[in-house]
Amino acid sequence: MAAIRYYLDEHVAEAVATGLRSRGIDVLTLSEAGMLGASDKEHFTYAYEEGRVLVTFDDDFLRLAA
Repeated sequence: MAAIRYYLDEHVAEAVATGLRSRGIDVLTLSEAGMLGASDKEHFTYAYEEGRVLVTFDDDFLRLAA
């Protein structure tokens, strides 16, 4: 079974990424991915193409996913 890989958007604190990494979890932030300023659709597409689960508190993504 493949491990879940996460992509954290700007609404998730950097401390969350740090904590997850300290537990061996594969986490990438949007700033690390060079995606600052990208649209919601671009983030959604990036996460999909990279095989990552997008983690956000931004409810705009609910409309985009629908």
